[in-house]
Amino acid sequence: MNIFNKVSLQTMKKSRTRTLVTIIGVVLSSAMITAIATCAVSLQNYMINGAIQKYGDWHVAFLDASPDFVQERTQDKKASHTASFENIGYAALNGGENPDKPYLFIAGFNEDTFDTLPVNLVSGRLPENSGEVLVPSHVATNGGVSFSVGDTLALAVGDRTDAGKTLGQHDSYISGADSGTDKETLTPKVMKNYTVVGICDRPAFEEFAAPGYTLITKAEPDSGAQSFSTFVTLKNPRNVHSYASVTAGNQAYIFNDDVLRFMGLSSDTVFNALLYSIGGLLIALIVIGSIFLIYNSFNISLNERTRQFGILASVGATAKQLRNSVLFEGFCIGLIGIPIGMLIGIPSIKLVLALVEKNFMNILYDNVPLTLTVSVPALLGAAILSMITILGSAYIPARKAAATPIMECIRQTNEVKVQMRTVKTSKFAQRIYGLEGTLALKNFKRNKRRYRSIVLSLTLSVVLFISANAFGAHLKQATELSVVSTDFDICFTTQDMDSQKMFRLYDQLQTADGVYDSSYQAMMTYLCSVNTSDFSKDYLQTSGYDDGETLSLPMDIQFIEDREYLKFLDTLGLPKEEYTGSTGKVIAVAKAKKEDDTDNRRHVLINMFEDSTKDFTITPKTSDDTAAVQSQNVDITFVDTIPLDTLPKSPSEKRPYVFMIVAPYQLIDQFRTPAAHTDMGLTFLSKNPSKSVAEMETIIKNAGITSQYTLYNVYEIFEQNRNITFVVDLFTYVFVIMITLIAIANVFNTISTNIRLRRRELAMLRSIGLSDRAFNKMMRFECAFYGIRTLLFGLPIAALLSWLIYKGMYLGGSSIDFEFPWSSAIISVIGVFLVIFITMVYAVSKVKRENIIDALRDDMA
Repeated sequence: MNIFNKVSLQTMKKSRTRTLVTIIGVVLSSAMITAIATCAVSLQNYMINGAIQKYGDWHVAFLDASPDFVQERTQDKKASHTASFENIGYAALNGGENPDKPYLFIAGFNEDTFDTLPVNLVSGRLPENSGEVLVPSHVATNGGVSFSVGDTLALAVGDRTDAGKTLGQHDSYISGADSGTDKETLTPKVMKNYTVVGICDRPAFEEFAAPGYTLITKAEPDSGAQSFSTFVTLKNPRNVHSYASVTAGNQAYIFNDDVLRFMGLSSDTVFNALLYSIGGLLIALIVIGSIFLIYNSFNISLNERTRQFGILASVGATAKQLRNSVLFEGFCIGLIGIPIGMLIGIPSIKLVLALVEKNFMNILYDNVPLTLTVSVPALLGAAILSMITILGSAYIPARKAAATPIMECIRQTNEVKVQMRTVKTSKFAQRIYGLEGTLALKNFKRNKRRYRSIVLSLTLSVVLFISANAFGAHLKQATELSVVSTDFDICFTTQDMDSQKMFRLYDQLQTADGVYDSSYQAMMTYLCSVNTSDFSKDYLQTSGYDDGETLSLPMDIQFIEDREYLKFLDTLGLPKEEYTGSTGKVIAVAKAKKEDDTDNRRHVLINMFEDSTKDFTITPKTSDDTAAVQSQNVDITFVDTIPLDTLPKSPSEKRPYVFMIVAPYQLIDQFRTPAAHTDMGLTFLSKNPSKSVAEMETIIKNAGITSQYTLYNVYEIFEQNRNITFVVDLFTYVFVIMITLIAIANVFNTISTNIRLRRRELAMLRSIGLSDRAFNKMMRFECAFYGIRTLLFGLPIAALLSWLIYKGMYLGGSSIDFEFPWSSAIISVIGVFLVIFITMVYAVSKVKRENIIDALRDDMA
């Protein structure tokens, strides 16, 4: 070790407090960088595992492979695993409504294929032999042909050909109608009889442009099949594109983009871009805060060592040797701080992930744990970035010190450069602040660069703290708006199911464990002929319609259980005899939202119609507008209430108003028509919704339901919102606390060392008679100047960021009101002055304990 490095180590030992604070800052910085990098890798791994569970653990599939090709892939050293199914062939789908998907495609699975390619059963069971088959539910929803468990299928299975070429699932259907070419042909080869043993979701490996709906059966052993689809999992997925292009030859292949996108290996890199951009932004903020701390620390260190550098330079030390001695000091601090930071960062993020693991399971994937994934490249990158931050922050002041003339270093004339213009204070300020305040203000002005770093550090902390709390407050507000009181915990919805089958299922679902109350309802959409002159003035102004127009306004009819309807009448105080029976009046709710300028721009509900009763002509809304439908007249009484909870709607069906008739279920046949769709729903209250839903799913599968349905755990949806808020709050507060700690370390280091550098100045003031009371008053003024300057910058910037966060969420569809986090602002104000005051008291107490003569001699020697 050379003499310069020994001098650097002695200096670090002499200034133990500054060295310790700098190491703490490096530890915090390194811990945060390590935690963010590890968290990003863990989240990415979680999404990859979730996608594998949903879409299968494979990377590339070859769709029309020969038996020899399949055998080669099995023995391929680049592949870790392969799975295949037989391409048994195509059969015509009789009665299919999708012109681009006129076939059934039969795939023969073996046990290994079932393990590799996930199959999600809706009802029934998996096939156990080659005479049983699974039918995907989208045959009914997309193709218009329904199959039930127990149905038998007699299919003429064969090949698709076009101009002598055999076509597969990767080749879209060629109708010949648009292109003017010959239509493809289906050549039957063998008759196959299958029994439907289950209904499943659409297989994930089936392309959307595939011409056939995939039916899954059990492969026959030694069937002699000549066409297979083989799915390959590579040992190194990063080579998947080159591997596919080299291996495939002329045959078709597809990628498992749903898994590869989270690895960053597909064309869709939105998730990774979002994940790493957020991580990069957070790391950038950490690096900026760390640079403030480390730069100030070394800058202060060099101010202390100015005379030492001058003496070394006078005896022959070169600028390079002086720079290297400072960089050596930074390297030693990094060598201590970075490993400690990494050892703290990994367990810390593990604890955070353990706290949010259950919340993530509720938000995304039920059976995929969010576990810590430690990546060596990520840790190495975090260590290198931390070291670059330290050495880069040390190099700038080191270069400046090495370039300073020798005599200036020895005399220390460059420490504070005083100019009359820069320290001039007004007479008004002198009267307001007094002598002590004027001294503090002049010192603040002549040391602007040093004080600027303190203000910037505190400002960064204030802005992050307030804006993070603003984000959390607006997120909670949006969550609270979505979490409303509901009339049910669980909802089963389907469309156009046979009523008898639905009520049989209803009786079974009521027996699920935890269910203590239940009901049923149906929804239809009608078109109501409305003249805009019937609208209320408020709604006419809000909607923008012209007075006198005739509109065909979409409206809903909600048919609720008869006993629930009678309860509804009682709550409204309406006579039952007038609002029951086939000739009775009907109740309707017609409300719209209007922005109220007098109440903080909140939305209020207004009546759509002027009169409380009205006769309307309504017509069923059909998918085919040309279909002949029968209109009817209804006598509607509008009530001033919110309707009972309706069945969940897709976002595309939501309207800017509520116009709904509420009727007893016994009247449904009076309004139902063959051309109109009817949404059916069963609703349940449960003591344990999750357990009830799990049991209901089993009941539905065993019931052999073939209609498309959705089972909503409404309670779980609300729980998801709360979980999202919790996860965001936890990550936000952990990050803000760490950044605040770095800022506090920076402020403590800068202020305390600054006071130490002013030993001669402070000793001189005390030597000419400045009392302890006046001295303390001057220090308090300096604290006030720090705090006021911080808040003058920090509070407006934080308010602007809070408003931008609100605006972004509002434009994103959240009907929330702007709320400035006043409590966070108050905490920030108190915290800023408290940190500055405590640091100043600590530093001044050390100066006061020194002998005045010794302090003057030390700097004059």
